Amino acid sequence: MESSSALANLATTLLFCVAICSYTISISSAQASTNTEFIRTSCSKTTYPRLCYTSLSSHATLVQTSPKLLASASLNVTLDKARSISTMMVRLSRARGMKPREVGAMRDCVEELSSSVDELRRSIDEMGEIKRPSNFGLIMNDVQTWVSAALTDETTCSDGFAGSMMNGNTKTVVRNEIVTIAHLTSNALALINHYASLHG
Repeated sequence: MESSSALANLATTLLFCVAICSYTISISSAQASTNTEFIRTSCSKTTYPRLCYTSLSSHATLVQTSPKLLASASLNVTLDKARSISTMMVRLSRARGMKPREVGAMRDCVEELSSSVDELRRSIDEMGEIKRPSNFGLIMNDVQTWVSAALTDETTCSDGFAGSMMNGNTKTVVRNEIVTIAHLTSNALALINHYASLHG
């Protein structure tokens, strides 16, 4: 008799645990869907929505539905890509067999990307300083200025490879990578501007 009562209690406890786990999984799944949809909706307001979504959707759990966290994640993704491309550009700039015009454009581009990386890093640092409403406007103005400057640097780098004077694989690789960084930076700026407008 006692063993059947113990089994009944165990079965009831197990059913209760299964119900709780199912409910928790259901809530987690709904939350993840909400977070992902927030990113999709926010990215739809950027110039490059597909790139925005693909670059940020893996951060949905971190971002949740926070415009500030989304803007910060976008800056971090952009900085990571800019650092990676900057490193690649330094290696490419040392390659043998490039024409003098390519060497000059590469050196200029490495310098521009270094500035862009620094401006993006400063923007991220500044976003971390937003703690009081009293300093929000000033900080956001600085962030917007630095991200805009980073975008200008990236565009200047890309312009160095424009025209018919330079052709071939180096031009194609560099332009494609720089365009990607510029698009990520443009999206980050749009998300920053949206976040700033919520407090304006």
